[in-house]
Amino acid sequence: MPPRTTTWPLEAHTKGKHMVLENYMGAWLPIMTRWNGLVLFIDAFAGPGEYSGGEEGSPVIALRALIDHRAKNQMRSEIRYIFIEKDRERYEHLKHVLRDLDSKLPSNCNYTVINSTFDKTLTDVLDKIEEQGAQLPPAFVMIDPFGVSDTSMRTIARILKNPKSEVYISFMSREINRFREHSNFENHLDELFGCTEWRQGMDLADSKERKDFFYGLYRSQLKKNGAQYVVHFELYEGEGVVYTIFFGTNSLEGCDKMKKAIWKAAPFGDFKFRGGQLGQLTLGESVLDFGLLEQALRKQFGTKGWQNIETVQNFVKSDAVNFHSDHLKSKTLKPMESSGKIEVERPPGKRRGFFTSGTRIRFL
Repeated sequence: MPPRTTTWPLEAHTKGKHMVLENYMGAWLPIMTRWNGLVLFIDAFAGPGEYSGGEEGSPVIALRALIDHRAKNQMRSEIRYIFIEKDRERYEHLKHVLRDLDSKLPSNCNYTVINSTFDKTLTDVLDKIEEQGAQLPPAFVMIDPFGVSDTSMRTIARILKNPKSEVYISFMSREINRFREHSNFENHLDELFGCTEWRQGMDLADSKERKDFFYGLYRSQLKKNGAQYVVHFELYEGEGVVYTIFFGTNSLEGCDKMKKAIWKAAPFGDFKFRGGQLGQLTLGESVLDFGLLEQALRKQFGTKGWQNIETVQNFVKSDAVNFHSDHLKSKTLKPMESSGKIEVERPPGKRRGFFTSGTRIRFL
């Protein structure tokens, strides 16, 4: 349930979303500002900017990712932050909190705080842009609602029309069942999924089967509506799912860097991330067994003959696996070569155990 006060205590699990956001923004900012004159960060459910204990909210974390970035002086693009908050008191509180950062922002950065809803704000913005025959600038859009309303797939699809825009969505699967009690729940879920097929999952008796159905449908709808890659991770407390992150992008590098951001954040406290591909892989940099990645590589390439290293790398960067590109060479391919599971052809002068450009691999 959404809190009724202006600020509220920081829940332990929320730290996970914030850690992933901070990690990813550190990678996203220098890349996007290198090639674009204007980039946007949009926090669709910004909140009051801080919690009742003084902890920083997502708008402050996003701004600090720029303020504290070691390469901020090399970022020449205009960086515009848009914070959307529909509750009037939280909107005013957020403006007050952000004023303390004004003097620390670089000259090429500005922000706007809007007292409205995500769907209405983005619809108005996108309508004006389309009237001008233009396109939404490259944007990272964080969509972190308390429930399942005001997050229509139609709006997300319009964002993803710009191939350089990305969405980072907290998907509350537990709220779907709770919404049965809402008088307008069917319309809200039609908007959330952008279709009516979600109804097929409501009567599934097994909770895991029902959850997997909703996740699979939402993932397929994001892809249908413009995301080439969809990264999907769950946060667990014990054996219970707290929330799920969906990240939609058209960038292979963005897909890989989001996976790195999540692995870097996992685990923390009593919480753990599990991947949405390759079963229930529990993430964390202490993982020593990369057998699941080996299996995925053999399944993908085992009957296809010789493969360039770049082709194999791109597969690992994609949303086909939970692993990321840093897990490929020394952690997986090198042991596979040592145990005779792959053949390797290297350019002249390149040593065994290294997989540089020009290397070819055949999975046995």
